Amino acid sequence: MKRGSAARRFLTAVAACVAIAGCTPAGQILFSLLPDGTIPMLLSHLQRESDTNRRRVAELEQKGDWQGLVNLAEENLALQPNNVSWWLVAGYANSRQKNHPRAIQCFQEMVRLEPHAADGWNFLAQEDRAMGEPQRAVDILARAQPVLRDVPVTYLLLGESYSDLGRFELAARAYQQALDLDGGLTPAWAGLARAYIKIGRYADAESIARAAEASNPQFAAAIRDEIRTAKNIQ
Repeated sequence: MKRGSAARRFLTAVAACVAIAGCTPAGQILFSLLPDGTIPMLLSHLQRESDTNRRRVAELEQKGDWQGLVNLAEENLALQPNNVSWWLVAGYANSRQKNHPRAIQCFQEMVRLEPHAADGWNFLAQEDRAMGEPQRAVDILARAQPVLRDVPVTYLLLGESYSDLGRFELAARAYQQALDLDGGLTPAWAGLARAYIKIGRYADAESIARAAEASNPQFAAAIRDEIRTAKNIQ
């Protein structure tokens, strides 16, 4: 596990996590990893679109008008069925409405049209997790790894999916792979601590708590509470 400043960059972002479990809800993890928010992410995929369309996307996202955003995307897809950017917008908006089956269809189209791009695969796996299908998410990410082996979020999602399945040894390995690629990937530290506790590697979980102590005592305390609870159950 990486140590030092890289191991501590995650601390401020986990202040709201009062327990290890549940820090990364299945339907939110990818959106929560966008440092500048979802509007810049969406607009970055729509650089070739008209200013009118780009403004409309931003306005609808800001208002939380997910059905309006779905309608806008579908209107454009009727004219441009092979436009990956509009499939992304449609998938995102459907996901926010919890219409996960339709979001999955949208992200499947992204993967079909751009099989070497990370976004489609990762969003597709995340939607399967949101649908309560973590094994399907694992299978999708396994298919994606030959082309996404250097994408830390892919390994984070793999760790989350294995955690959903209760396969914590494999989850710990996936979280560590994510952190090897990006030591500041916040949810991977929380997931790794959780996995270590589940498999009885309390000293390793304690080392994460120690790194958190100065900057985020709440998170460190949560780890230690989970360790104590796990030991008492034994």
